[in-house]
Amino acid sequence: MNTTLKTGIAIGVACGVWIFVNGITGWYKDPVMVNLFFLVILIEIGILVWGLKQSASEKSYGGQVITGTVASVIAGVILFFNSLLFTIVLFPNFFNEVETMQVTMMKSEGKSDEEISKVITEQKPNQTPMRSAMLGLVSTVGTGLVASLVIAAFVRKK
Repeated sequence: MNTTLKTGIAIGVACGVWIFVNGITGWYKDPVMVNLFFLVILIEIGILVWGLKQSASEKSYGGQVITGTVASVIAGVILFFNSLLFTIVLFPNFFNEVETMQVTMMKSEGKSDEEISKVITEQKPNQTPMRSAMLGLVSTVGTGLVASLVIAAFVRKK
């Protein structure tokens, strides 16, 4: 299996497992623990470093950036379907539970019912399985591109 594919699959699987850990533990409903979700960024970057080190002896800066970005596209596609499975099949009340947590947080911050209603109404169109999955794909690719631009400066054929 080539480095790009191996790296992309590793990112997709590792981040997917982390997402399921957040679901199984219920951390996505906890105002403090929900922030641990963003470890997916560090997971992606760590695996990109690992993958790009494997191809460093044979690829220039541009080649490394392309390798990292394509690996992130592969990971993004895996995570797209992972997200749909998560929000449609395994945790069908995900968006309602997140909304409940957000309302609780905003009330504890002293926001008025009108302010809370406005925020929830504005967020509602984006709180769907498809939009969430697309956001995950785009975020994975964007993070991978930016990280690859930086990593490739240090991990490449010289």
